[in-house]
Amino acid sequence: MANYTAADVKKLRELTGAGMMDCKKALDEAEGNVDKAVEALRIKGQKGVAKREGRSAENGAVVSLISEDQTSGVLLELKCETDFVAKGEKFQGVANTLAAHVAATSPADLEALLASEIEAGKTVQAYVDEANANLGEKIVLDRFAQFTGAYVSAYMHRTMPDLPPQIGVLVELDKADAELAKGIAQHIAAFAPKYLSREDVPAEVVEAERRVAEETTRAEGKPEAALPKIVEGRVNGFFKEATLLGQPYALDNKKSVQKVLDEAGVTLKRFTRIKVGI
Repeated sequence: MANYTAADVKKLRELTGAGMMDCKKALDEAEGNVDKAVEALRIKGQKGVAKREGRSAENGAVVSLISEDQTSGVLLELKCETDFVAKGEKFQGVANTLAAHVAATSPADLEALLASEIEAGKTVQAYVDEANANLGEKIVLDRFAQFTGAYVSAYMHRTMPDLPPQIGVLVELDKADAELAKGIAQHIAAFAPKYLSREDVPAEVVEAERRVAEETTRAEGKPEAALPKIVEGRVNGFFKEATLLGQPYALDNKKSVQKVLDEAGVTLKRFTRIKVGI
């Protein structure tokens, strides 16, 4: 039997994230040599990466990183297969490392991010594949956002107390207002608006909503003369529901989000909302 201790098993588990039995087997095969056992587990893990490609990764975490002066921020989603892995320190450490890399390098898009070097000679894609191998689950990085502006803030929401944040919101204001930024971000987390304002809704989406409204109104047998007014009212209802600025504010539903911002003398430049798996 190979000569190794419980401390060696513990060290190997910390280095690789592999299970206890896998670590013991690797140490047996490596005759107690921890470095060789690490290499063996990595090779074994990489072989498993391809096998996991067809699996579904619907769990995970959203992480954020805001600069000290709050002029820039990053929001990033990292997905895995199970909530067990999602709540682990190693998985969350990978997510935070990736967010820090985005903050430092400002990649243009996901393709550029995955191709960039996170360590000397190691791309982000290779780093994610390594996490895939070490954690024994399919790990997917397929979404991030980065804002730079006058004032950037984030709000992170946990859907379960023992899980990392599953919803993250990033907002950019034209001036600093921490309390308002938090309130608006919480509203976005809860109500999931699709667009910032009416002007941001694509014309084809508006036309589709108008067609549906008109056909629905006709099917209801409404008088022909009343159609334009009813259709317009329904389209306005769509704008109120789908656009952030048109929605009733969560903390004061007698006012729209636009009204709250106007009263504070603040402009919301943009926002993004990420929910794990959606």
